[in-house]
Amino acid sequence: MTLLTHIVYALAYLVAGVSVGATLPLMRPEADPMVGWLAGGLVVLAGALLHEIVTRLERERKAAQRFHRMGDRAESLVQELETLRTALADDRAHSPGTARYDAVMQEVRLLQSLVSKLTERRAAPRPPAAASDRRGPGSGETITDTQPPLLLHPPMNDASVLEAVRDALKADRIDIYLQPIVSLPQRKHRFYEVFSRVRAADGHQVMPDRYLEIAEREGLIATIDNLLLVRCVQLIRETERRQHSIGFFSNISAATLADADFMRHFLHMMTSNQALVPKLVFELSQADLRAGGAVTLGILSQLGRLGFRFSMDQVTTLDFDVDQLLRHEFRYVKLDRALVLDPAQAARVKELRRRFANEGIDLIVEKIETENQLIEILDTGFDFGQGYLFGEPRLSRKPG
Repeated sequence: MTLLTHIVYALAYLVAGVSVGATLPLMRPEADPMVGWLAGGLVVLAGALLHEIVTRLERERKAAQRFHRMGDRAESLVQELETLRTALADDRAHSPGTARYDAVMQEVRLLQSLVSKLTERRAAPRPPAAASDRRGPGSGETITDTQPPLLLHPPMNDASVLEAVRDALKADRIDIYLQPIVSLPQRKHRFYEVFSRVRAADGHQVMPDRYLEIAEREGLIATIDNLLLVRCVQLIRETERRQHSIGFFSNISAATLADADFMRHFLHMMTSNQALVPKLVFELSQADLRAGGAVTLGILSQLGRLGFRFSMDQVTTLDFDVDQLLRHEFRYVKLDRALVLDPAQAARVKELRRRFANEGIDLIVEKIETENQLIEILDTGFDFGQGYLFGEPRLSRKPG
C-alpha cells in the first residue's frame, strides 16, 4: 500500500475513536466520562490492529507474486540444467579439442549463412525511402554533433553506399566499437555497448545515418545485426579467457528476431555455450517491442528461458507496461538525459525509478556529455550512466 493509503486508514480509525469517546458520554450522561474515552481507545486499538492485518495481507500477496515468479524461473532453470546435463554427457565423449572445434564450426556456419544472404539480395537499388531514425543498425548509437571527428567518406550516391555495405560485409569490414556504461557515482565500467560501423575499401567510414535507410531497404539490416551478435560472442569469449568480469549490450532488431534460420543457429550455439549467456544483454527499441507480434514475443520468450536478459532503448514515452517488461525479462531501460532532466517529467521519472527499483529493473541515463549534466543526473539518484563524458565509442580489435 502507498503512504497515502496508510494515512487514510489511520485517520479513519482515529476519527472513529474520537467520535465514540465524545458521543458516548452525551448518550449516557449518568455514566463516567472516562468510560466513553476508554471505549474510544478500544476503537482506535481495534482499527490499528485491523490496519496491521490488512497491511500484512497485502505484503504476503506481493510476496506470493514474487515467489510465483521465482518458481517459474526455477522451473525454467531446472529444464535448462537437464538440457546442460544431456549436453555435458555428449561432450564427455569428445576431447576438449573437439569441443573447441565444434564451437568454431558453429560460428563459421553462422557467418556462412550471413554471406549467403548477400548473394540472394543483389537486386538493383530502389528509390530512397523517407528517413525515420538516425540510429545505426545493430548499435543503438545516435549520431550527434558532439561525436569525435572521424575519417568520413566523401559524398556517395545510394548505389555506391549499397555496394560499399555489401562489399564490407563480404570482406569482413564491419568494424565493432565499444562504449562504456558506468555505475554512478563511482564511474566504474560495468558494461560495454557494442556499435557497428561500415568501413569502405579505401579505409573511410560510412556512418550509420548514411547507410541505415539503404541497408534497411535492401534487407541487409538483419545481416549486419547478425554479424554483430557473432562478434559479441567472440568478445565475450575473449573476456572470459582474460578473466574479465564485464557484460555487453547489443541491439537486436525486429528484423533479426524474424530471421528464423539465423536465430535457430544462434540459439543452438548459445545453448552449447551457456556460460556466455549472462554476459550478453540484448537491446530492443520501445517501438519494436510495442509493434512486436507473436513471432517477436515468442523469440524473446525462448531467449529469456535460455537465460538472456533484455534492455529497452529509444524510449519516447514514459508509459510502460511493466508487467510485459518483467514477463519478457527486461532488466534495463535506457532513458535520454534530456527526458530525465525535463522538469515537466520530474514526478513521472521519480515514480518510475521507485517502481522499477522495486521490480529489479535498472535505469540507465544516456548521452551524458558534461560534468554539469552529470551533477544534475546524480541529484536525481540514478545508478548507471552512458555518454561521451565516460568514454567515446572506440574500435575493438578482433579477438584472436
